[in-house]
Amino acid sequence: VIGAEKISLEQEEGKLLTAYYGDQMLWQFQYDAGQAKPFFHPVSAVAGGTLTWNSPPDHLWHHGLWFSWKYINRVNYWEPNRQTGRPDGRTQWNGAQITSHEDGKVTIQMQLTYRPKDGEPVLEESRNMVIVPPRPDGSYYFDWTCSFTATAKEVVLDRTPLPDEPGGEVYGGYAGLSIRMAKDLVDREGITEMGPIEFSPQARYRGKAKVMEYAGTLNGQEIGVTICDHPRNLNHPSPWYAIRSNVMSYYSPAVICYAPHTMEQGDQLTLRYRVLIHPQKWNADRLAREYAQYIAEIVE
Repeated sequence: VIGAEKISLEQEEGKLLTAYYGDQMLWQFQYDAGQAKPFFHPVSAVAGGTLTWNSPPDHLWHHGLWFSWKYINRVNYWEPNRQTGRPDGRTQWNGAQITSHEDGKVTIQMQLTYRPKDGEPVLEESRNMVIVPPRPDGSYYFDWTCSFTATAKEVVLDRTPLPDEPGGEVYGGYAGLSIRMAKDLVDREGITEMGPIEFSPQARYRGKAKVMEYAGTLNGQEIGVTICDHPRNLNHPSPWYAIRSNVMSYYSPAVICYAPHTMEQGDQLTLRYRVLIHPQKWNADRLAREYAQYIAEIVE
């Protein structure tokens, strides 16, 4: 019976937290301070295989399920500098506070700092992630809260410009919470609470919605990832950025897709999301129900 198993944890202090569901590795949180970002990989479906891909050869800086800004004050926090192997913008943290609850939930709390490699911090973040064990239908979720505070006089969060903007690129618009999905995911499609989406001839989708699913077939099993955007998030309903190319299955609630966001010293920005991992592809009605449940449950 799904939901009857207990979550068990193994921890390598300061580096790894692994959650098992019965004998299956359900997810692993990698947070060694020597790496560029903290991230979740693998993220697996119950009896459905590993859904994420860490450091694929086409984008070594894609890390399963992770959060990264693109540019802060014109400094790149996303990709590594080819000469140094590290992003010029540094995301820094010192460990994580991990709590295991009797009901099987796991809470991970972190304090992160964003700074140019040779400069003072420009942004601080308090990150709280709650991972809930599988429900009877085999789905489980990550409730993700990021609270940012500007420490520099001015902080401009930006992204590669969109194709119709000056200097724009076909791939412009990404930043924020992201998931890079497994190499072998096929029959891929996206859907929002308003219905199926259409990818462009360049294999991209950009649009706004409260909730979006990216789903496909993996090892013969239908599987999906659904992300809910909290109604108090910046630019809600969220801009989405998704890719369905020959080499890439990727999507993101790309909060600053359509415009940069400027903060003054002391300003705060809080982003909240629910990331659901589930068997089967869900329809628009199911997405709407899951979204309603999310906003009913989330504590302000």
